[in-house]
Amino acid sequence: MGLIRTEDSGALRRIVFDRADKRNAMNMELIGDLDAALLAAQNDPRVRCVVISGDGPMFSAGIDVDLLNDFSAGLSGLRPSREAMIRAFNRCEEMTKPVIAEVHGAAIGAAMELALACDMRISSDEAVWSLPETKIGLIPDVGGSTRLPAIVGLGRAKELIMTGKFINGEQAERIGLANKSVPAGQLAETTQALVDELLACAPVAVGLAKRVLDSVAKPSLALNLEHEVTAQTVCAATEDFREGASAVVERRPPVFKGS
Repeated sequence: MGLIRTEDSGALRRIVFDRADKRNAMNMELIGDLDAALLAAQNDPRVRCVVISGDGPMFSAGIDVDLLNDFSAGLSGLRPSREAMIRAFNRCEEMTKPVIAEVHGAAIGAAMELALACDMRISSDEAVWSLPETKIGLIPDVGGSTRLPAIVGLGRAKELIMTGKFINGEQAERIGLANKSVPAGQLAETTQALVDELLACAPVAVGLAKRVLDSVAKPSLALNLEHEVTAQTVCAATEDFREGASAVVERRPPVFKGS
């Protein structure tokens, strides 16, 4: 797994994004490696808890710009690429083992959507969180629009998604997006403390509790994920998205019609 590395410590497995030179941006190779790493953790009886983190200055900058540019050139790659991301992200919920996102630096776009698929999120207080897709003519479509309302409530979710605003770790904790927000230097020990609490509980009971809670909070997950891609297909065919994607590549603010 070239863009992912794993580190075991007792019953804990860390899955670490290892593409620091690209701010751990998600291309198809990284997504495939993540999927394989999560599946391996799911199937390894020695693993009872999983932490996902990023090497370098941030958790992840989200979708790789080159992949975004490919989407703007045509819709043929949108659904297959999205399906690969959904399959990987869903493994966080599908396995009975608790999965924690440890976020430092930033969790942008698809990276925040991955964190939303985890059971819990620990954030550094200065970490930046955002689903900025509406700023380039898209919607969060790999689980963000579906999962965020269940975590922070509908009004907060609408505010974050419809404005594409950025918030820090302290704000993320305040609205319930992050379970805890701590100074960056305390991030690893805070995550480990939560892992220790989870490992002190009966694994079968923890897994069953996770199943029941997810079914209550997200009873129509599969249907809503399909709604996301239907809406995204409409967005991706618009001139707004072509302008938004060009603006990202050219590092300038987009100019939408009527702006």
